[in-house]
Amino acid sequence: MMKFHILTLFPKMVQQGLATSILGRAAEKNLISIDAVNIRDYTQDKHGKVDDYTYGGGAGMLMQAQPVYDAYRSVAGEKKIRCVYLTPQGAPFTQKKARELSGEEELVLLCGHYEGIDERVLEEVVTDYISIGDYVLTGGELAAMVVVDAVARLVPGVLNNDESAETESFHNDLLEYPQYSRPEEWHGKKVPEVLLSGNHKKINAWRLEQSERRTEERRPDLYAKYQEKQKVIKKLSAKKRIFIHMMETLSRGLGEILYAEGKNVLIYLPE
Repeated sequence: MMKFHILTLFPKMVQQGLATSILGRAAEKNLISIDAVNIRDYTQDKHGKVDDYTYGGGAGMLMQAQPVYDAYRSVAGEKKIRCVYLTPQGAPFTQKKARELSGEEELVLLCGHYEGIDERVLEEVVTDYISIGDYVLTGGELAAMVVVDAVARLVPGVLNNDESAETESFHNDLLEYPQYSRPEEWHGKKVPEVLLSGNHKKINAWRLEQSERRTEERRPDLYAKYQEKQKVIKKLSAKKRIFIHMMETLSRGLGEILYAEGKNVLIYLPE
């Protein structure tokens, strides 16, 4: 079971947002657990206050260090659990990051409000600063739910079809190919003949071609990365017997090229 602890001022918002559909069923099956921790429960202020004015002046209030720290310690105890702070100042959230986080047994997600959180407690507990986009929200709860959804669906057993996470967008730096369902014709548009052929080799080739075309059109940055990987695979294929495992790892989107120039290639191969 993977455990998510969300530190928030609005626990009901998080609980209601994550208790339905696939994640709700995964929680019922004890594949994941979602614990919404109310930061306000840990303030030492008798009025339940968790914010105060910022030193140096400026607009808005700042969440104080003490209640955030005590809320984190209520979850982690003396352990150092990986803690993600959702902030516009963080690194962009990607599928690669989601896969990395899915390898954790426990994960803390910290939701800020007002003008943010006292820097001192961030230095104490935060391990990852993550942004879901270049815009500002009223709080970190929506961003935390996005991260939980993206990470939880990669936990074994959460998706009904284990192959789903291996064929969707961003896997191996490609966007997902177009998909079709019944009826065979709708509004004068027909399902591509190859998908009705039953020839899985041709279907797979068509899907790869469509993924490449769509990625080149919509995400040229990803397509450039994909092309670079294909060049490296081609280089390795010259000595296939030696590099077969590296080629397979790259082709499946499990490895990453760290450096490639001329005949020199440095590849990261996960354990």
